[in-house]
Amino acid sequence: MVDTKFDEYGNKIINEAGANSFPCPGCGGAEISRSRQARAQSKEYTCNCGFIGP
Repeated sequence: MVDTKFDEYGNKIINEAGANSFPCPGCGGAEISRSRQARAQSKEYTCNCGFIGP
């Protein structure tokens, strides 16, 4: 099964230059995926653990 990832805008993230994924800084368990656009605009995200990041 393919793990499809979406950014905060609902856009698919597929090998996009400037996109990245990393473990949640709050819980370390969830994987956060950020598109180039979301990173450039410091779009806020919220993990299921309650951590809110820029």
